[in-house]
Amino acid sequence: MVGLFVDPMYFYLLHTGLKSCVTMDMQIGVGVTAVRTVADLFYLAHMILKFRTAFVAPSSRVFGRGELVRDPDQIAIRYLKNDFIIDLAAMLPIPQVIIWFVIPAVNNSSANHTNNTLSMIVLIQYIPRVFLIVSLNSKIVKSSGVVTRTAWAGAAYNLLLYTLASHVLGALWYLLSIERQYTCWMDVCTRENGTNPAIPKCYMSYLDCKTLEDPIRMDWHSRSEIDHQCLLPEATYVYGLFADALNLDVAKVNFWDKYLYCLWWGFRNLRYL
Repeated sequence: MVGLFVDPMYFYLLHTGLKSCVTMDMQIGVGVTAVRTVADLFYLAHMILKFRTAFVAPSSRVFGRGELVRDPDQIAIRYLKNDFIIDLAAMLPIPQVIIWFVIPAVNNSSANHTNNTLSMIVLIQYIPRVFLIVSLNSKIVKSSGVVTRTAWAGAAYNLLLYTLASHVLGALWYLLSIERQYTCWMDVCTRENGTNPAIPKCYMSYLDCKTLEDPIRMDWHSRSEIDHQCLLPEATYVYGLFADALNLDVAKVNFWDKYLYCLWWGFRNLRYL
């Protein structure tokens, strides 16, 4: 469950600036990476345990004896043929590798490219992690008949699942708001190129905060209409349901207030689903 909660936190790494650019908050990245690495270690321990867990031979069930197989080789072969690939896909620390090794090594990587790559990896890896939770839940029900033995524990368990769904929905809402903001910037940047000789040519690299100190970029931003058209709250661009999320970055709201607001948005809108 901790692993499922921590993965959507990567969607909060990116935030927009007042200078029409997007950047990554590496302080959040350090905290999320630390928690996710600990969760990954539990996934790894789970895999090691499965390599040492005996099983009842299917052929012995026909005669009702239930012969327990303890041979390590047979246990390993059975595990490799069944759940190993899913467990491995759920355990691999791919987001950590992308943030701390791949992105710094690629000099021409933009924040928007980072956004697309990281979000895609997290969403793909989320599938086997959800599958493991569903599988574990079914095994608990199969062995004990119920997930929890008391009504209060059952209510807490279901509330936890509802909170998880709201957490994921709120994080996706924030991630898509950043994408919506970037789309406005790209439209203005493309539209202004060559249309007004008084405005320097716009390059897509200007939309990354790495270029803030570039004198040409500063000159372009001071002459461009990008803030008038895209910067809330006076923006002429229609942001729809993403406007509230973008206002959090404009107002420079601290991370926990931003997260709790997105979580509340997820709670509020999940009830309609």
